[in-house]
Amino acid sequence: MKTIRYIGSIFFILGLFTSIFAGIPWAVITAEDPVVPLWLRTAVFSLLGGIFIVLVTVGLGQKKYKAPEKANGSYEHKTKILMSNSVVLPGSEVSEILGLVQGHTVFAIWLGKDLSAIIKLILGGELTEYTDMMGKAREIAAERMLAQAEEIGADAVINIRYMTTSVVGSAAELFAYGTAVKLKNTQ
Repeated sequence: MKTIRYIGSIFFILGLFTSIFAGIPWAVITAEDPVVPLWLRTAVFSLLGGIFIVLVTVGLGQKKYKAPEKANGSYEHKTKILMSNSVVLPGSEVSEILGLVQGHTVFAIWLGKDLSAIIKLILGGELTEYTDMMGKAREIAAERMLAQAEEIGADAVINIRYMTTSVVGSAAELFAYGTAVKLKNTQ
C-alpha cells in the first residue's frame, strides 16, 4: 500500500510541477491559441490521478487499522502491567529496573473535522475533534509502550510521561515513555 501511495505522490508532484512551471508559461505565451497540447493534458491528469491514488490508499489504510475500544468508547489495555506516573507503587517494591520503554504515534483528523474545528475556533468552545484525536493518540502510544514492556517481562511501568509535538497542519505526534520494572510484592 505504501508503494502505491508513493507512486501516486510521484505522479502528483510531477503533474504539479509540469503544470505550474511549464503549463502556466505556455498558456501566457500562447494565449491566442486555446488548443491544450498533449503534454499539458498528461501533466494535469497525472496531477489529478496522483491525488486520487493517494486519497484512495489513505482511505484503505484508515479502514485497515482501528484503535481497540470498548463498547462504551473507553480504551481497554490487554495487559496486566501496572502503570504509574510516580516513581513508587504503594504496596510494591521495585526489585529490578528493566529499562526505558516507549511508544509513539502520529495522528491527524480528516479535513471535514478540521474545518469544523476551525469554525469552533472562531465561535469559541471546546475543539472536541482535536480532543478526541489526542485521546486516541494517547491510547495508542500507551498501548505500544505497554507492549514493549510486556516483551521484556515487566510487571509495571513507572514514571510514565507523555510528550506531544505538532508535525504538520492538524497532525500531532504523541510520545509515551516510562521505566519498565520488575516488582517484589510487599503486601
